[in-house]
Amino acid sequence: MQELSHWVNGQHVKGTSGRFGDVFNPATGDVQARVPLASIAELDAAVAAAAAAQPQWGATNPQRRARVMMEFVRLLNRDMDKLAEALSREHGKTLPDAKGDVQRGLEVAEFCIGAPHLLKGEFTDSAGPGIDMYSMRQPLGVVAGITPFNFPAMIPMWKFAPALVCGNAFILKPSERDPSVPLMLAELLQEAGLPDGILQVINGDKEAVDAILDNPIIQAVGFVGSTPIAEYIYGRGCANGKRVQCFGGAKNHMIIMPDADMDQAADALVGAGYGAAGERCMAISVAVPVGDATADALIERLIPRLEKLKVGPYTAGNDVDYGPVVTAAAKANIHRLVETGVAQGAKLVVDGRDFSLQGYENGFFVGPHLFDHVTPDMDIYRKEIFGPVLSTVRAQSYEEALALAMDHEYGNGTAIYTRDGDTARDFAARVNIGMIGINVPIPVPLAYHTFGGWKKSAFGDLNQHGPDAFRFYTRTKTITARWPSGIKEGAAFNFKQMD
Repeated sequence: MQELSHWVNGQHVKGTSGRFGDVFNPATGDVQARVPLASIAELDAAVAAAAAAQPQWGATNPQRRARVMMEFVRLLNRDMDKLAEALSREHGKTLPDAKGDVQRGLEVAEFCIGAPHLLKGEFTDSAGPGIDMYSMRQPLGVVAGITPFNFPAMIPMWKFAPALVCGNAFILKPSERDPSVPLMLAELLQEAGLPDGILQVINGDKEAVDAILDNPIIQAVGFVGSTPIAEYIYGRGCANGKRVQCFGGAKNHMIIMPDADMDQAADALVGAGYGAAGERCMAISVAVPVGDATADALIERLIPRLEKLKVGPYTAGNDVDYGPVVTAAAKANIHRLVETGVAQGAKLVVDGRDFSLQGYENGFFVGPHLFDHVTPDMDIYRKEIFGPVLSTVRAQSYEEALALAMDHEYGNGTAIYTRDGDTARDFAARVNIGMIGINVPIPVPLAYHTFGGWKKSAFGDLNQHGPDAFRFYTRTKTITARWPSGIKEGAAFNFKQMD
């Protein structure tokens, strides 16, 4: 049985708490490794070491810090296959999807190579007689990230890449369900030239999370996960005086107008709803066709597409559409919600409850499910299922469809499929959701824009990656400077008026 480690001061360090978590192979259901769960003392020691290393890193000029990120990008490309295989082995997603996970993190690291420009301050010459004003962006010190199981490469890089190039030291607490890739990323950063102690990877559970939130040295915390935990982390972190950004759950609607290309919309729904077994915060989980004729045409196209989906382990080849969910508990929760949907009156037009994969009967595979005639009061509509389940809510007008998306408590992402520019522009302007797709099913912004939802999908005032990340991981210091020349006029006892 493989025993994993923490990463502290540039090397792998065995856990000392005596507590471990099981790391499963989701395809087989077998335990393939044990991961140490850090104690408060272990977390605090890693933070103290990071705090000792950070001042020298923070004083390193931004161009040199950016060169570390440049080399890191090269190493990510070199080891792409190795990283993807490790990711698929612990998470269960297909190899192409795993490579996409790494790639979207890599793109944020690429953006961070521009740190010398992004960290430039502002300057005003002669704001007053002989007075100049300018600002500096300076690192916070030691910051932390608590990241989820569903993107074990991408989201850690979304967090630590901008934090590091801003001059901070970073404490990463990855998901204990698939911890190997974050440890591999730490190794690559060391190879790229990152000084020891600047990135610490501490595996753990709630005890480690609370230690992060309570440690007075840590100045900022970023989190991605479920909304209840996001609310908890945001509240406790802010109460302890930290800068906190938390991204929570989602229930992303895709509105299909009568003028949409139905085949294009159906293909988009299959990819966005069932890719990665639905374990994406940007997955489309609600289809909203406008009009019964639109709904009938959409369902007619979805059924044969879902019946042809290939579900299997990542080792079965690149034509596998999606793999298992991450744990047996996740599988049981999906099946429970499906049963609830049936009991509450939704029509299950594609039933994946009896799905079983020969040779992998103990794996955490879930067949595709498609519901029709779902209503907003049903559990399958209100709750985030995080599985391969698509709910169809029929709307009779555009305004009714828009209201469904706007009235839901989550506001992460949404999409509309239409050929009408007026409708698309109105939707984008009015909907109260953070990320909008127009004929794009999963509107995840590229690295040089920012990622973030609204309502109960996000807590905090700044988004992930893009320019907001550089604002989140730095403090602005503003300097007013006067260099007197000529004859001094003596002391002044009042605020001098600006001329």
